[in-house]
Amino acid sequence: MFLTENELLEIGFKHLGNNVKISSKASIYGASNISIGNNVRIDDFTILSAASGSITLHNHIHIAAFCNLIGSGEIEMHDFSGLSSRTSLYSASDDYSGNYLIGPIMEKECLNVIAEKITLHRFVTVGTNSTVLPGVTANEGSVLGAYSMANKNMESWFVYVGVPAKKFKKRASGLLELVKIMDQKWM
Repeated sequence: MFLTENELLEIGFKHLGNNVKISSKASIYGASNISIGNNVRIDDFTILSAASGSITLHNHIHIAAFCNLIGSGEIEMHDFSGLSSRTSLYSASDDYSGNYLIGPIMEKECLNVIAEKITLHRFVTVGTNSTVLPGVTANEGSVLGAYSMANKNMESWFVYVGVPAKKFKKRASGLLELVKIMDQKWM
């Protein structure tokens, strides 16, 4: 079940576009730091957490069930990008060097949190059970395959797989013609 338009307005998003569907089972933190464009759907059990960071979802985006968009950095998803189920985008990470404590219950002077922007450009898809770490830019048309982890930038129109993700193969861009059909429907 999706939230009604009035329920969405009551959440207090920084910006809320048209035709936004968010599951009543999604969790939203820091709504005043979250901007959502047009034709966006967010499914069950997804967490959007921007209490100390920001999340910007442009237009024509689908975020499947059990996804996490979390961190004190920025997360930006451009038009026609999407997340398959159980995907996590972390715009911040603890310092695991051994020189700092780890976790949100520790005093700030005992932590070294690394926060960097994550950007998913147009036509990027992140496959099921995959993770994107702070500072990663997925350039136009790139895909992160299922069960993969991106810790470095991804080139346009390539498929990446593995832990850590490596370039696997070139991706076709024929979908650009199909966008014209969708543009006619949405205009």
